[in-house]
Amino acid sequence: MSRPDSLIGSRMPRIDSGPKVRGEAKFTADIKLPRMLQAAVLRSPHAHAVIKSIDTSAAEKLPGVKAVVTGADTAGVKWGVFRYTQDQQLLPVDRVRYLGEEVAAVAAVSEEAAAEALSLIRVDYKPLPVITDVWQAMAEDAVLLHEDHPNNINVHVDIEVGEVEAGFAASHLVREDVFTAPEESYFMSEPYAVVANPLPDGSLELWMPNAAPHQKAKALCNALKMPLNKVIVRKVTIGGAFGGRSDVFPGEFITALLALKARRPVRLVYTREENTLATRQGHAMYTVVKTGVDKDGLVLARDITCYMDGGAYSSTGPIATSVPFLCMEQTYRLPAVRYNGYRIYTNKPVGGMIRVHGRAFAGGVDLQLDMLAEELGKDPLEVRLLNARRTGDTTPTGSKVQSCGLTDCIKEAGKASGWGDKYKKLPPWRGIGLGTNSVQTGFPLGIRGGSQATIKFNEDGGATVVSGVVDNGQGNDNMLVQIAAEVLGLDPGNIQLISADTEMTANDPGAYSMIATFAGGNAMLAAAEDARRQIFEVAAGAMGANPADLVAAGGKVFVAGSPDHGLPLAKVIRMALIQGRPVMGQGSFTPKVDQRREWLSNPQGQLSETFSFGASIAEVAVDPETGLVELLGLWLAQDCGRALNPMLVEGQFEGGATMGGVGGMLREEHVWTENGRCLNPTFLEYKVPLACDMPAMETIIVESLDPTGPFGAKEAGMSIAMSAAQAISAAVSNAIGKPVFDYPLTPDRVLKAIRGEGGAGE
Repeated sequence: MSRPDSLIGSRMPRIDSGPKVRGEAKFTADIKLPRMLQAAVLRSPHAHAVIKSIDTSAAEKLPGVKAVVTGADTAGVKWGVFRYTQDQQLLPVDRVRYLGEEVAAVAAVSEEAAAEALSLIRVDYKPLPVITDVWQAMAEDAVLLHEDHPNNINVHVDIEVGEVEAGFAASHLVREDVFTAPEESYFMSEPYAVVANPLPDGSLELWMPNAAPHQKAKALCNALKMPLNKVIVRKVTIGGAFGGRSDVFPGEFITALLALKARRPVRLVYTREENTLATRQGHAMYTVVKTGVDKDGLVLARDITCYMDGGAYSSTGPIATSVPFLCMEQTYRLPAVRYNGYRIYTNKPVGGMIRVHGRAFAGGVDLQLDMLAEELGKDPLEVRLLNARRTGDTTPTGSKVQSCGLTDCIKEAGKASGWGDKYKKLPPWRGIGLGTNSVQTGFPLGIRGGSQATIKFNEDGGATVVSGVVDNGQGNDNMLVQIAAEVLGLDPGNIQLISADTEMTANDPGAYSMIATFAGGNAMLAAAEDARRQIFEVAAGAMGANPADLVAAGGKVFVAGSPDHGLPLAKVIRMALIQGRPVMGQGSFTPKVDQRREWLSNPQGQLSETFSFGASIAEVAVDPETGLVELLGLWLAQDCGRALNPMLVEGQFEGGATMGGVGGMLREEHVWTENGRCLNPTFLEYKVPLACDMPAMETIIVESLDPTGPFGAKEAGMSIAMSAAQAISAAVSNAIGKPVFDYPLTPDRVLKAIRGEGGAGE
C-alpha cells in the first residue's frame, strides 16, 4: 500500500543538488591522496604510422619521474566490447591509428616534471597512408587499418524482414534520398580524469567518470591480468556522460599501469583537446533512405543503407551500428524493412555511442516522411499518427511493445504547439516541424544484465540502501532513495545511499542503454518491499495485527486507517534485533529479454522489455539572406511510463533537446584536415549551445504506466534528444520550402539549400 503522502510523482529536490550548488561535490580531478603523482601522456603526432622504436631512458633519469610506461609494459591484451571486436591495445606496441593516440606515459612529482619527461621520450615512426573518410577506406587499393577486415569494414549489420521489393512495387509513391552528418562530441562539463591508488594488499582502487563501474572493473582486471576482486572502482561525482563514458579508455589503463609501477597514487587529468579526441565521439554518417507509401501515407516498405565512420577501433561498434535502425523500427510500424549498416575503420579518433543515435539517420527518416506527405498532400502529423507504434505491437525484429504512448505524445505536442493553426499557415521564412522517435530501455547483456540492491537499518530507524547504479548527472541517486523512501515510509533525509562502488555493491548493468531506472530502480523496489515485509512481520506480532493490514508512513508502522495507533519504525527495528532477526532487505531484477539475440549473428528476439517514445515540435524563423536559423519554440512530449519525479524528468527533456536538438541539429560538428587532425577540439571552436541560444521550451509528460517498470516508470529523455533534432530539421525545411540533406543546419548549408545548390541528397 502506498503511503498517503506519496513521494512518487512529487517534485522533490535532488538529494545531491545541495553539495553541487555549494561546490562541495568532489569530482575525480578534485581527489588528493598522500604522495600522489601527476601523469601525462605522450601522443602520436601521426594519424597512421608504424612505431619502430621508443626510447624512454632520458625520461626515466629525470629527477622527479617515478614511472614511465609504454606498450612493452603491458600484457598485450586488446580491448573490445565483444570478443569478436577486440582490436584495440590500450597502449599500442607497433602501430598508431589516429592522431593523438597514446604511445607512452609518465608519472612524476609535478605536472611540470611530467611534461618535461614527455619531451625527452624519443619515438621513431614510419608514417603510413592516412584515411579520413569511408569512401577512401572502402576503396580496393586502400591500406587496411586492421588486416583481418577487408575494405576496412569493421561491422556489417544486415537485417531484412518482410517482402521489401514487393512493398515498393505496391507503393503509390517511393522516394530515395541521401542524408549526411559529420562527427560530433559530448563536451561534458567535466573533462575526463582518473585517479589510481595501489593498496598494500595488492588491490588497486580507481576513480573516474564512468557509466558502468562493474564493466570498468571487469575490463581492467583482464587488461592488467589481476583478479577481479583486486580491481576496485570507487564512486565519485560525475559531470555528464551522454554515451561518452560507456566504454573502456586507454586513460584508466595507463593510470593504473603507472600506479602499479610507481607503487604510489597517480592522477591523470585530460585537457579539453584530449577529452574530445582521446575518449569517444559520435559517428559521422552517410545514410541512404528509401521509403514506399500508399496513397494515405502508410509506409509499406523501407530500405536503409548507412555508412558510419567508426574511427580507428571497434569500441561499441556492433551496438552503435544497430541502434539507429532499432530506434526507427521501434517508432514506426513497418511491414517490410531492410537495413544494411556498415561501420568503417578510418584514421580518426574512435566513434562511440552518443545521446542522438545518428542525426543523418533519424533526421533523414523523418524528413523524408515529411517530403512524402507533402507530395501526397497530407499533414505530416496525421501521417505520423497513421504509422505510429502502438501498445501490443511487435517490432520487425521481434520485440513485443508492452507500453506505448506515442500517439498521445504526437497529439499532445501538436495541441500545445498550435500545429493545426500553424502548419502551412505561417508567414514566409517561418516553419514548423515534427519529430518522433523511440529508444529501448536496455538490451541483452548476459550475466551483467541484471541489478541487485540491499537495504539495512540502523537502530534509530534510518536506512542504508546499497545499489550498483551509477549517477552520471541524470538523478539516479535520487531515484534510488526516492523509491526506497516511498516503500518504507521514510523521509529521504533518513536514508543513506551507497552506490556505484564495485567493492561495496552488487552487479549492475550501468547507467547507459537507458536501463538504470528500469533495472536498478526495480531492484531497489524489490529490496524495499522485502524489507517492509520483514518489518510488518515483526510489527504485526507486537500489535496483534495482520501484516497485510499494515502501512509504513511517516517513520511509523500502523494499521491502515489508524495512523495515530502504531509503532515507531525505530522501535520495530530494535525489536527485530532483540529477536535475532535483523531486517535486511534484498532485491534483484533482470529484464526479460532474449539472451540469444546478438547484434550481428542473430538480430532477432526481444531486445528490451520496454521502450520509451517521444515526439517534439519545433518552430523556426530562417533569414533568407544569411541562412541563419532562429529557434522560436520547442514542444517536447515523451512517454516515460510514469514520472517518478516530474522535476527531474522535465530536466532530462530540456537537456536532451539542448544537446540533441539545438546543438546537434544547428551547431555541432567536427572539422578535419587531410592528415587526420581535428581543427576544432575545444569549446572555443566547437559550438555547443549557450543559454542565450535556447528558445522557450514546453515539456509534456505522457504516462503510459509501464506494467513492469518501478511504479510504471521507464526511460526519460533520450527520445526527446532525437525527436527534437528531427523536429528542427523538419521545421527548417518547412520554412525554406526545400529539404536540407546535410547536417548540422549551419547557415552555409541552409543558404545553399535556399539557393538550390543542393547537397548529398541530390
